[in-house]
Amino acid sequence: MEVTTNLKHAICALFEVHPDEAGVQRVVTPLEYGGSGDHVVVRVRPTNNGYQIDENGEAALYASMADGDPSAESVLRWAQDLSEQSPVHFSEDEILMAFARDERLISSYIFRVAESAQQFYALATSRPPRRISDFKEQVSKAVASAAASTGFDYESDVQLGISGDFVADHVISSTEMPIIIIAASGIQRLLEAEIIHMQYRAEKVPAMVIAAVESQKSVGGAKQYERANYYTGKTVTFNASDFGSLIKSYVQ
Repeated sequence: MEVTTNLKHAICALFEVHPDEAGVQRVVTPLEYGGSGDHVVVRVRPTNNGYQIDENGEAALYASMADGDPSAESVLRWAQDLSEQSPVHFSEDEILMAFARDERLISSYIFRVAESAQQFYALATSRPPRRISDFKEQVSKAVASAAASTGFDYESDVQLGISGDFVADHVISSTEMPIIIIAASGIQRLLEAEIIHMQYRAEKVPAMVIAAVESQKSVGGAKQYERANYYTGKTVTFNASDFGSLIKSYVQ
């Protein structure tokens, strides 16, 4: 099986794609292994009945090179939970992989494998945890306040009805076009917002995807932030008052 031209274009919009031998697509993602500057690279390998999406064992390799422990108990527990809660699993050969029979899942699985590789590396090298932030709570309060003043209905932590099993922080469905709100505290969540937007377009389902970021720095800098506006309905740096006004403008 070969990756179709349209699918390759969809992937290229978010990732850098290079053809390798035997029909393999090597995908350089914007995600990086913490502290190393190395981008997470994912391979899409055609099989007899679908596609294998994997990171070629590089997460474990880089973790070992950084004096990490890929076989630490905390890492193995995380890997077990990962296989139970997502399409990605950790093989005996220390490779993070997912399998897709449907081409439409490939883009989202590339992101999920890349995100898992980044998390694996972070755990294996014992990166210190990020500071606790109340960013998502602030976004929730802003949405609730806007709802109270305008009377629109919304839901939180909504499983979206598109390929990839993505979850929105909030969905306003009382408008002609549903408004999907993503609180993007990091680059992974911002990329997820972009994939959600593209998936809705690919499935020809109307929706407005709004990504609120904690800061430009938190999502990889100004370049990543500015690029996101081309691949979401709208991406903004969060300010409670301005964000509430923005939401109101879409429901009134």
